[in-house]
Parts: sequence; C-alpha cells; structure tokens
Amino acid sequence: MKFPKPSTLLSRAAASHAGRITLVAVPVGIVAAALLGGVAQGAVPVSFAVSGSQFQIGASQLEGTGFSQYAGVATDSEGVEHTVAIANIKSATLSDLCQSVITETPLGTVGVLIKAGGDGKPATASDLQIGMTGLKGDASFGGIRIGVDASTVNTKAKGSAGDFAQDSDTISIANLQQTAWSTQASVFTLTGMTLELTDGSQGCF
Repeated sequence: MKFPKPSTLLSRAAASHAGRITLVAVPVGIVAAALLGGVAQGAVPVSFAVSGSQFQIGASQLEGTGFSQYAGVATDSEGVEHTVAIANIKSATLSDLCQSVITETPLGTVGVLIKAGGDGKPATASDLQIGMTGLKGDASFGGIRIGVDASTVNTKAKGSAGDFAQDSDTISIANLQQTAWSTQASVFTLTGMTLELTDGSQGCF
C-alpha cells in the first residue's frame, strides 16, 4: 500500500528561524543520538507545520543510503516552534515498523498504533525526511563525514550555510526508537499494514 507525501503529518515547508543545534554521530556499533545544545539564533531552510503531538517510530532494523542530518524547526498547530534534528535518507527499508501517537480528545485518551514491514517483508521509503527530537539504537555508518557544512551535505535536502551537519553513504540502525514531530517521503510502502485504535496505553516503546 503506497502513501505519497503524507500531508497529515507535514503540511508545508517554508523558511523560518530556530535555534542552531549541534549534532554528534556516535561511533559505529554504539547508540546513535542527536545532542541538542549550543543554541543561538539563526535561519534554517526547512520549517515543518505539524500537529500538536509528537509520535513514536520504532523498527527492528533500518537500512538506508544517502543520509544527512542537521538542525531544523517544527511549528505546531498552536504556532509554537520546536527545535528538531532533520534526518534525510534517500532510500530506506524498515523491518517491523511501528508508529504510535496518543491524543487527548473530549472522549478521553485515544491512541493510534500502526504496524507494517513484518514477516521478512520490510516497509520501504524514498526521499524520507524526519523532524525528530530523540533517536536511540545501535548504529553504523558507511563513508561518514562529521562536522561538514549543512549546506554541502550529500542529500538533495540541505541545511543552512555555516551550520553543523553530518552525512554518510549508508546508515544501519538496529532496535530503532525515535520520537518525532514530522515525517514525509515521496513514496512510503507499508507492507502488511495494520492500524489499531487504542486507549493510549500502548506505544511502540
């Protein structure tokens, strides 16, 4: 089942202002994380218009090519800006993909739990871009460059000149746990997808 450019999670991209953040790649085989710090005012080229809720993304294994990461901003439905790390992957496969979000409604807490990519048939994504606030897993990078200028990363999407960034030819993350404000892809193929409404007590991790 294919979902081109899911606009429910990302409705527009525009120029804005946000805090600059430092992103550090952890050595191969160790947990990968984005460290947020050294905040200063600066322009970033991508602004996400998102809902008022973050969501979880999990996968037993992510394999990707054409990776980059740099600073960005997500603006929620109340107009509040949130500093995020923007991760781009040209082509990705995700085994045992899980996505969950919890929302407060007039009828109480409601959760949405989506699963796909099981039974040895991973989900796939092209031109994947995620605005995240947390990333955890066991990661390895092929052909990694750390501390490059964000405007010169090896992906089509790029950051602001002078900002810290990293990129790599390949990326592999086992036991992926990610918290994000937004995600988009030119094509997202969810093999064996299931969607379940919950009481909000069940997440991806």
